Amino acid sequence: MDLQTLLEKSSRDHAHLCPRQILGVRQGLAGLKALGFDAPPRHKRLLVIIETDGCFADGLSAATDCTVGHRTLRVEDYGKTAAVFVDTVTGQAVRVAPARDIRQKAFLYAPTEPRRYFAQMQAYQVMPDDEMFTVTPVLLNTPVETIVSRPGSRVICDMCGEEIMNEREIRQNGDVLCHSCAYGGYYQFPSLDSNLF
Repeated sequence: MDLQTLLEKSSRDHAHLCPRQILGVRQGLAGLKALGFDAPPRHKRLLVIIETDGCFADGLSAATDCTVGHRTLRVEDYGKTAAVFVDTVTGQAVRVAPARDIRQKAFLYAPTEPRRYFAQMQAYQVMPDDEMFTVTPVLLNTPVETIVSRPGSRVICDMCGEEIMNEREIRQNGDVLCHSCAYGGYYQFPSLDSNLF
């Protein structure tokens, strides 16, 4: 796969090109390579779990063709520009993360560029993979079959009445609950006497 074509794709989808997009594209290519793929596989064979969102995610998506909409890209927001690449057929998984000194190394590959941002823009396009990334085999804590689940599965939460898709329900004391009703969510409903709206 041609790096420049993928960078154009990422910048077109994102409206600009930045170092994190380049890092995402290169990381996507490194993850594919680590699993033995020359190009993004078809039929949802590749699942990518990224550890941050933003520009990095757009670059990685451009390289792998994985998207949230196709349920082949998941975000576990740890604030890290790392990703786990999973072959959904074999179960093999690798985590690809930037080398700790990647930013410092960028200046070695762009010696005439004193500005960090632009040095990274240049260097991330030419640095060898083994200097840019660490690639580590990993085991998923949740089986890939559970992560992927069965699309089309739908149930209703016994507490809030909302639909739960893709086998994400929690069963407690004979009740079918959504995650928010079972454990609390990332939001809460305001009290009736609050003036939020």
